[in-house]
Amino acid sequence: MIDTSVFQGKKAKYYTLGCKLNFSETSTFGRMLSEMGVVDAGKDEKADICLINTCSVTEMADAKCRQQIRKMIRQNPDSFVVVTGCYAQLEPENVAKIDGVGLVLGSNEKANLIQYLSDAWGEKLTSHSDDLNSQNCVEYHSVKTKEIKSFAPSCSRGNRTRFFLKVQDGCNYFCTYCTIPYARGFSRNPTIESLVKQTEQAVSKGGKEVVLTGVNIGDFGRTTGEKFIDLVKALDKVEGIERFRISSLEPDLLDDELIRYCAEESRAFMPHFHIPLQSGSDEVLKLMHRRYDKALFAHKINLIKEMMPDAFIGVDVMVGCRGETPECFEECYDFLNSLDVTQLHVFPYSERPGTAALKIPYVVKDQDKKLRSKRLLDLSDAKTEAFYAKYIGQERDVLFEKAANGKAMHGFTDNYIRVELPVSKSNPELDNQIRRVRLVGFNYNKTALRCELV
Repeated sequence: MIDTSVFQGKKAKYYTLGCKLNFSETSTFGRMLSEMGVVDAGKDEKADICLINTCSVTEMADAKCRQQIRKMIRQNPDSFVVVTGCYAQLEPENVAKIDGVGLVLGSNEKANLIQYLSDAWGEKLTSHSDDLNSQNCVEYHSVKTKEIKSFAPSCSRGNRTRFFLKVQDGCNYFCTYCTIPYARGFSRNPTIESLVKQTEQAVSKGGKEVVLTGVNIGDFGRTTGEKFIDLVKALDKVEGIERFRISSLEPDLLDDELIRYCAEESRAFMPHFHIPLQSGSDEVLKLMHRRYDKALFAHKINLIKEMMPDAFIGVDVMVGCRGETPECFEECYDFLNSLDVTQLHVFPYSERPGTAALKIPYVVKDQDKKLRSKRLLDLSDAKTEAFYAKYIGQERDVLFEKAANGKAMHGFTDNYIRVELPVSKSNPELDNQIRRVRLVGFNYNKTALRCELV
């Protein structure tokens, strides 16, 4: 039984680290607390509740989590601090040892966050303790990976224009460098019917664009026996949503049928793909236990560009992983240089305790990781700039996002070109509006194309 009285009029602050999925889940937690009577604390106000949603994809991510938890505690000394997310799942005891933390929830428990918070916080409030978050009264709840079975629905936008729809959670791949399956459990998903209903609710709230998020969304259907392509087709029929984007798809799960559907039949799925490569060396891909090779990846890129020449393609690349010799890196660089992709998301490899990669003997020096990252980032900048330049002078439809007072408005074209509209008294209110624009040239730092309304 949830005691809603403890929440009435309380103020909360939230902090999210990591992926889009985490941001979506935090937004949902905020909405759930709002329904209990909790309001957002102002920038300079002290909060009664602080919630930190953590990431653990790298060692640096772990350090940032600890830093942010302590910062929130310092800035809100009398608040009840809740920590959830991947780092909370993997290291619950260590998180609970941080002085000031009141409740730690792993991946299975966060679906019932309100109940856990009501029980833990309500008990401490009624105990009249002078120190609600002292170490000796911290609660932490976390189960083993195989016992993570809950699915916390999420379709939220927070302060963003776009809605983020969580269609899947967990992963069964167990790549040698990755802790995500241990942090989020095995692959699972809700039904297509429930996701269509959530999308319809987004329409009722004014949503025009929905991004499909998850850990390994191409693996959708393990729980329900459905297929990802069937989910795409069902969502495409939801009236009112004008744009769908797919956040990330593993190359081996990116069906040719899906590419053809998006190119030839889809009403609202945008020419925009994000595909993790991780390495452009077949030798390294085998060490990583990835489920594809360079030939398959190149086939997917070439098919997309053949059927959707305007498509934006983002690619994840990891540099400096164990086993990546200088020759393997050069092979990776040359492969990426040869592909018609738009942008590289470059991540230096980080040692993760308990992963199989630690058994690989060849270790890349940190300095070499930095140099390799720099080369790939430079390649990415060149590819993105060349892609943007092709569209200068053209007209595209843009979904504009809310801008701060006195700041230029930004938005994205259908094929994910970031645009900038200068501030003008003659501009109408464009937040969450799709408008036709002419792309006129790069902004000052080439992070967007300047545009004018048509």
